[in-house]
Amino acid sequence: MSLKSPKSTQTIDATRIKPLNDQEPNTKGDFVLYSMESSNRAEDNHALEYAVQRANDLKKRLLVLWPLFGDDFGSRRRQKHFLLQGVREVGETLKERKIKFAVQTGGQAEKTLEFAKHAALVVVDRGYLRHHTAWRDKVASEADVPVVEVESDVVVPIETASDKREHAARTIRPKITKRIGDYLVELRATPIDQDSLNLSVDSVPLDDLDAVCDSLQLRKGFGGEGEGVGPVSLFAGGADEAKRLFRVFLKDRFKYYSAHRNQPQTSDCSYMSMYLHFGMVSPVWLAMQARDAAVGGKENVDDFIEELVVRRELAINFCAFGDNYDDYDAIPDFAKKTLDEHQDDEREHVYTAQQLEDAQTHDPYWNAAMREMRYTGYMHNYMRMYWGKKVIEWTKTPQYAFKTLVHLNDKYFLDGRDPNSYTGVSWCFGTHDRGWTERDVFGKVRYMNANGLKRKCDPEVYVEKVDALVRQVGGPAADHSREEDSLFSA
Repeated sequence: MSLKSPKSTQTIDATRIKPLNDQEPNTKGDFVLYSMESSNRAEDNHALEYAVQRANDLKKRLLVLWPLFGDDFGSRRRQKHFLLQGVREVGETLKERKIKFAVQTGGQAEKTLEFAKHAALVVVDRGYLRHHTAWRDKVASEADVPVVEVESDVVVPIETASDKREHAARTIRPKITKRIGDYLVELRATPIDQDSLNLSVDSVPLDDLDAVCDSLQLRKGFGGEGEGVGPVSLFAGGADEAKRLFRVFLKDRFKYYSAHRNQPQTSDCSYMSMYLHFGMVSPVWLAMQARDAAVGGKENVDDFIEELVVRRELAINFCAFGDNYDDYDAIPDFAKKTLDEHQDDEREHVYTAQQLEDAQTHDPYWNAAMREMRYTGYMHNYMRMYWGKKVIEWTKTPQYAFKTLVHLNDKYFLDGRDPNSYTGVSWCFGTHDRGWTERDVFGKVRYMNANGLKRKCDPEVYVEKVDALVRQVGGPAADHSREEDSLFSA
């Protein structure tokens, strides 16, 4: 693939910009409004720079609004705390740019429409899940000023790459690689003409994030359905931390990426998934940094771009072109048919969702993966595949397995509730895959087992690595004494 980029420019490519209604700007408006939700960063943000440019064009000040509300479409305290760390940094950076940033309590559509009454124009960034689309559509239909959506969290804009839900990576890859060079363009900050810091708009202080989470009634600790999940200490939110981690990755570990990316006992991955999920780092910036890394080498660069752009944007395509992405019905027809045919097959081990959540299975490798997820908010990507496949094998029906995986994904992962993680769950059930040799329980859906792990990586060392991570964050010691005929097995 060609990764050579054109000359740096401040122009926002027109394919990233989509008017959501046909209103005319209100020339008497007090400001241009950017309602930030998905692209939570103050640099390398096409929506922000477009808003700055429109404010300058209209000779208006710019107000960046960040609505703060409780469950945030299912987020727990863990995800909200991480997100607010990044949001706090956004406010600090925008202040340096003389741009007013206001965090206000209320729903995204509600607060955006409230401020739109005083705006000349409204800019929104783009999200890909159904609740993202719903609030933007509501604002566009009810606002009396233009509402413009600017896409900044993919390299190749989704509709530019494809106009339908793609079948697999092999079908979307040539469409993305044909255009990728056009979009690997440096985005320089546009100076704001009018200082907006004097706008009289209140903002929720973010100096004490625990207090903010308390005010939102986001509970701490572990527990059953509805209980809170506390913040993690291994990862800190924000663009500065994302870029610091990535530069360390490029300097120290990128040279091992291709060899080790499916080796969960190592740490030779970028750890960018949660930062991408919350829009704290631009995928364009990451791709350009990887492309230009002195120690990268062609294989490492190509493999990293494959994951960051092709695979990630295939996942976004899956969610953008169908709102059933987190539903069992979204899996391919061949998979539903073959799983249904084998639904009554005998299972050697059967666990409840709670037993799985508590990492109480006979399999030490799976238990380690669940513990990594539970106590760190992260799981190595290769183990995510194994984690999902075994839940299919160890629960009574594939539908129950799917619901369990989505629940755990949403509850514990910092990058849960994301197109990538939802598509990852669906992949375990055959999405973006093909039929394999038929076997019990799985039918023709791809199967994974512990012997395969041992052939391809070192799961014993992975268990040791997870134990060390859990101790580091203050979690309980693991119990590896469970026998194959565990009391939890059927």
